[in-house]
Amino acid sequence: MGAQLAGGGGRGSGRRRRRAFVMNEINITPMVDVMLVLMIIFMVAAPLMTVSVPIDLPQASARAAQQDKPPITVSVRQNGEIYVGEDKVDSAQLVERVRATAQNGAEERIFVRGDAAANYQAIMDVLSQLKGGGFTKVALVATERAAR
Repeated sequence: MGAQLAGGGGRGSGRRRRRAFVMNEINITPMVDVMLVLMIIFMVAAPLMTVSVPIDLPQASARAAQQDKPPITVSVRQNGEIYVGEDKVDSAQLVERVRATAQNGAEERIFVRGDAAANYQAIMDVLSQLKGGGFTKVALVATERAAR
């Protein structure tokens, strides 16, 4: 009997070895769950962070440029209404309102979003007012054209 205990060859010692086995794999299921939740949160929140003036933008084939700071957005709706950010302004107050919003003065980047069905003259009036006000970094915004 003593030899069997010293050698450890009995049935009980084999069970202990199986229970002491350590699993060396990482369970990534909780990480995947967290990542999916974060992805859904960002997919819902991203559209809320844009300017909410509804405009049907024209399409262009150029790619979007990378910017470090968001520009001032001037929107021209189909009926000719002008917005700076999300605030409606009169045509006569446009340059004053943009100057009040600009942090870099005349060097501030300004994006003009013109509705595709808007009067071309209304968009050109906004551009000429901004250029006449001394702003040099004025650009038109368009959506990327789908590949055919």
